[in-house]
Amino acid sequence: MKGTYMLATGILAVSLVLCGYGCRSHGVKIGGPGGLQEIPVGDFSSLTGDTATFGTSTHNGLALAIEQANAAGGVKNLPIKLYTEDDQSMPDVARTVVTKLITEDHVIAVVGEVASTRSLAAAPICQQYKIPMITPASTNPAVTQKGDYIFRTCFTDDFQAAVMAHFAHDQGYKRVAVFKDIRNDYSIGIAKIFEAEFTKLGGTITGEQTYQEGDTDFKAQLNTLKGQNPDAVLIPGYYSEVGTIARQAREIGLNVPLLGCDGWDSPKLIQAAGNALNGCYFSDHYFSKDIKDPAMQKFFADYKAKYGYTPDALAALGFDAGNLLVDALKRAKSLTPSDLRDALATTKDFPGITGKITIDANRNARKAAIIMKIVGEKKVLYKVYTPEEIDQ
Repeated sequence: MKGTYMLATGILAVSLVLCGYGCRSHGVKIGGPGGLQEIPVGDFSSLTGDTATFGTSTHNGLALAIEQANAAGGVKNLPIKLYTEDDQSMPDVARTVVTKLITEDHVIAVVGEVASTRSLAAAPICQQYKIPMITPASTNPAVTQKGDYIFRTCFTDDFQAAVMAHFAHDQGYKRVAVFKDIRNDYSIGIAKIFEAEFTKLGGTITGEQTYQEGDTDFKAQLNTLKGQNPDAVLIPGYYSEVGTIARQAREIGLNVPLLGCDGWDSPKLIQAAGNALNGCYFSDHYFSKDIKDPAMQKFFADYKAKYGYTPDALAALGFDAGNLLVDALKRAKSLTPSDLRDALATTKDFPGITGKITIDANRNARKAAIIMKIVGEKKVLYKVYTPEEIDQ
């Protein structure tokens, strides 16, 4: 009996320890009359560093969604607590802060990042600990390939690259040069897919030059591209360099249209470029003040009232990621990461302000893309491409 009692006691002790660890690792806090006190959710964003406007926008959109959800009663009568970490726009820091969110703050889900390079750094951590991760804006297809706990609420680079290839073809450009960031997974991926799709449509890639994030002098590469006599130049980079590239292109007499993707979407783009991007185009998410959707217009008003300025597409994507997470939490059988993962995977026709979101078998969102035209120093909606148009 004594041996049996000691064995039972040992099993009970181990069970209590494991239960305690399991509960904490799932973000469940015990205490108070109702037991659970909050639902912890992690957010890692580039609040400082080279792409700080990206991280600030998505964080603000996410925080607004969580605030509104809590004001409406939270989820399962519990408030959501958002734990935010600044990854300083660096992949190594992204890995570190996501590990902290999971192992110290015990979040049950993580939202982030904007940049694909940093999402690719953090996704294996979330997959290892089996904590769902939702990226609002990382478009590199490889991000969700890191595992079955990794999701996204934006379209992928293969889609927007194909959109830009079709747009270039539709504009009548026969010869396009490419200027990409050689150390950026996002830039490399878009360039590769664009080149393949544009060539398939009958276009010619006149040449390719590279730069690195943080560079400030691009004239040597731009002169080489100018000598290839392109009809347009694709620059699938981030706003942090594109504005300077545009100014220097005009300074050397490279005056053809410049084409870009959603990495251009920042208030600082025009600040850096001035009038140099007049007549240029970039793909973006299905979000624009020109689209008169009531939910979108309400978001514009709510965001501006809270933060004091008009939201961009990345803020809208952060808002959608937060609301999609709230929706999945409500539908989940329990507040465990595995049940939450299952709920996220079955998301269908979620009414996001950047378009309806259905999560496919690869945990990606299939959505439309828009083309924005820069007119003077303003951005205006120019054209919409649906997935069905690109699949033709």
